[in-house]
Amino acid sequence: MISRNRVLAGIALLVALVAVSGCKKKQPVPPPPTAPVVAPAPTAELTATPSAITTGDQVQLSWRTTNATSVSIDGIGDVPTSGVKTVKPSVSTTYHLVARGEGGSADASATVTVTAPPPVQVPTNTLSAEEEFKANVQDAFFDYDTYDIRGDAQSVLAKDAAYLVAHPDIKIVLGGYCDERGSNEYNLALGQNRADAAKKALVAAGIAESRIRVVSYGKEKPFCSESTEECWQQNRRAGFSMDR
Repeated sequence: MISRNRVLAGIALLVALVAVSGCKKKQPVPPPPTAPVVAPAPTAELTATPSAITTGDQVQLSWRTTNATSVSIDGIGDVPTSGVKTVKPSVSTTYHLVARGEGGSADASATVTVTAPPPVQVPTNTLSAEEEFKANVQDAFFDYDTYDIRGDAQSVLAKDAAYLVAHPDIKIVLGGYCDERGSNEYNLALGQNRADAAKKALVAAGIAESRIRVVSYGKEKPFCSESTEECWQQNRRAGFSMDR
């Protein structure tokens, strides 16, 4: 009887223990650890168009960035995160862009090569003083047996005078010439009158008389030796040469 009571008592104790353990509150499972959020790194692009210029020309800078909170370009300063700007570098320059953000920084560069313009080529005057004189001073022609200044001769003498005014150090010899017709004495006098007429026109245009020496050659020094009207016209003139 006693042993039976002990068995029953043990069973009751076991049941009590089971009941107590079943009433205990279950503990929650902790969540898994979360990875920290990493901000994306910035990116940067910079271009210069054109990349080679001559001094005085313009260049267009273009840039684009991502994930940046501030952007700057050396020599320019703070700029928007993307944009375009016109610059005019006077020397070869490398433009350096830096983009900064929560994820770090990024940079980009663009180089512009600047060259000096080619020197202005000043034409070299290879003509001698005599050649330049002949290229700019023309003879005045006359009609037959007269020393009146024709209309075309007036234009020629005006241009001659303009050149002589611009070159005040030049002195001239005005020679009077005639064609072969007539006597030597007559043509010497006619040549003198033609040279004097041309001189008078030059003086009226502002050329000092002291710069002009007059000589009559008559028909002794013809420019053309054929007995034709075309040839005779070449010989009826007031001819210019530099006085040495």
